[in-house]
Order: sequence, then structure tokens, then C-alpha cells
Amino acid sequence: MNARLLIAGVLALASAGAAVAAVQVYAPARSRQLWGTVQQGKYLARAGDCKACHTAEGGKPYAGGRPVPTPFGIVYSGNITPDPDTGIGAWSEEDFYRAMHDGIDRQGKRLYPAFPYPWYTHMTRGDVDAVMAYLDTVKPVRQVDRQPKLGWPFSMRSMLAVWDKLYLDAKQFQPDPKQSAEWNRGEYLVDSLGHCGACHTSKNMLGGPTGGKMQGGMAEHVFAPNLGAGERDGLGGWTKQDIVEYLATGSNRYATAAGPMAEVVQASTQYLKQRDLEAMATYLKSLEGPKPETPNTPDNDTMHAGVALYVDDCAGCHMDKGTGLPNVFPPLRASSAVQAAKPDLLIAVILQGARSPATSAKPSGITMPAFNAKLDDAEVAALTTYIRNAWGNRGGGVSKGDVAKLRSTLASAPR
Repeated sequence: MNARLLIAGVLALASAGAAVAAVQVYAPARSRQLWGTVQQGKYLARAGDCKACHTAEGGKPYAGGRPVPTPFGIVYSGNITPDPDTGIGAWSEEDFYRAMHDGIDRQGKRLYPAFPYPWYTHMTRGDVDAVMAYLDTVKPVRQVDRQPKLGWPFSMRSMLAVWDKLYLDAKQFQPDPKQSAEWNRGEYLVDSLGHCGACHTSKNMLGGPTGGKMQGGMAEHVFAPNLGAGERDGLGGWTKQDIVEYLATGSNRYATAAGPMAEVVQASTQYLKQRDLEAMATYLKSLEGPKPETPNTPDNDTMHAGVALYVDDCAGCHMDKGTGLPNVFPPLRASSAVQAAKPDLLIAVILQGARSPATSAKPSGITMPAFNAKLDDAEVAALTTYIRNAWGNRGGGVSKGDVAKLRSTLASAPR
């Protein structure tokens, strides 16, 4: 055999073997990289509370259809499973990023800001891509999105271009060099991925954010309390550990999560890493609170009626002095939620009852019964007024009209 041909053959075989070896090394490395991206996306999707909003009651995970109440009508969450016809299975990474960053879907249709793209817009491109990588792995569900129920002119999506021009600050998060790495991580989690301001910041008549950041706002018919400083209705009296405990378990020495926040803890924040919870607490403790207001002073007759109702219906669990029982029944004394600028959440809990979130740390959520059938509007107003002003609380009075309005709204809310 020709020596050159022999050498060429040997080199060819060697090259082929090297190529096979390279593929064998590369493939697992690539697989590990993709798996890591998917797991990162799963964590980020939990931090963003995606599953809760995109899963209707009794529905399939991420298939959408959950009603989201707004002051202008009802918007339904979309199907974000990888179904190619009714979900996002045919979307590219660019399509998904445009929806998250600009609020515009694959067909060029503007999304309503009930989908919190005004906060997701600050996410990094890598994190957005990781979320999509995870969503590509969930079970596809064929379910056509429901059309929003909005009156004119809010039903005109063209108006959203004006809204975005006024209120959308489409900028990727940039760390503040004057702050610590922990503070910057906390800001990123709270202000963008966690979109806490979507509930805890007040909005104007067009639904645009207004007022102080995280200083309280309306969300799903109730008032989401101030997360800034404030001894009465903010987190001024909470330590960092109090905040971490609340986000991880749904309760601490001051409060127990109820209403929409209970769902946030159960579906989202309980799964966050300890260092991320600590970062969020660091950032929240740096926020300013609203200017202190002097609440109206309730009259003696209302307080007397309220204390009688409290003794009959509440003291057995929450104790005579409103202290509750640690890790069982939440305290009402010195509670920022009880003393919030608006009493809606407390009224809603009395009317509808509540269940504390079940978490790995506290697997058995405690249920509070509903009193909507037992107490009339005047009685709920007296009871709420008493709780908001007893034991050193300074929440101000509640009127019969306040209760009647919220009762009607809650009764007609879609589920």
C-alpha cells in the first residue's frame, strides 16, 4: 500500500474519532447548559408569580383565562403554554421579549397593562429568555384566550399607544453604583421581576402609576398597604427578618398574609432563596413612606358597638387585646394592614373570610370564617372601626357606605 495513502487513512480515522469524542463531550455540556437555563427560568417564573395569574380557578397551569379586575372592566390572562395555535409555542425569543419589554404581542397587538409589562420591561434579556426556555417545557394546552370585557373607549387598543407613551419607561435595569449589590438585587426583584408596584403603588384615573413608590394602592378591589417607612401603616417597625419571615411563610409577629398577598406568598415568594428574600428586605427598608396623616377620630357609640361585636366574634382567636396567638392567629394590634390608609382589605377579610397561605414552613393554613351573612353593613363598619382604633391602633373610622360599596363589588366580582 502506498505510504501516503496509509498515512492519510490513519489521519482520517483519527480525525473522525476526535470529532466523535468532541460531540460526546459537547452534547452533555450543551444539555447541562440548557437544563440550567430552564431551571433558572423556572425560578424566575416563580419570582414573577406567572403561574398564579395565568391559571384560572380549576384550569390548567399557564393556560390563562383568569379574570383580572381593573377600574375599567375585566381583562383575562393569556395562554402562555407552548401550544402553537392558542399559546406561545410559535413565538420566537424576540416575540416573547417584545411582549415582556414593550407590551406588544407576536401579532403586533398591544397588551393591556393588567399584564405587568411596565415592570417586566426592566428585566434583563437573559432572564426573559430563561423564562421562555422554562415555559417551552410546560405541558401545552389548547385554550383560546378570552376577550376582555371593557367599555369604550378602553376597549380600543390603539389608546394603549398613548398610555405607553405616558407611562412606560422601557429601560433595562441598571444597578445603582452608590448602593450595595444586595440592595440592587432587591430593587431588581421588587421593582421589575416581582412587580410589587403593580399593586402597592397608587394609580391615576388612567391606571398610570402616581404618587410615592410602594406607598399603597388599589389592587383587585382592595387596598394594598404601604411598603415604605411608617410606624402606623408601613414597614417602619418591621425588621429585615420580619420581612423575610413574612415573604417566606406568610406571617410574622405583625401580620398574616390575606387576600391577593396570601396567593403571592403561596405561589411565589416562599420559593425564593434566602439571599433573595434578604435582598428584597434590604431594598424595602430603604423606601420612604407617605407623609403622615391624622386619621379621623371615631365616635364613642361606634366604638362601643364595635367592641361588643369584637368580643362576640373575634376575641376567641385574636384575644381581648388584639395580640392573637403567635404562628396561629394573626395579631390585629399594631398591624400595618389593619391601620392601612384605606380599610378595604380588613373589610374584605371580615366579609369573605380568609385562609393563611400554606407553605413548606407552615403547611397548614389557618382559615377565618366569613361574616358576610351574619353581620350587616353597619355592624361590619362598627367592628372594623373598633379594630382599626383599639389597643393603640390609629386607623380612623369606617362608614356603613364604605362597607356597602365593597360588599357589592366583591359579590359581583368574576371568579
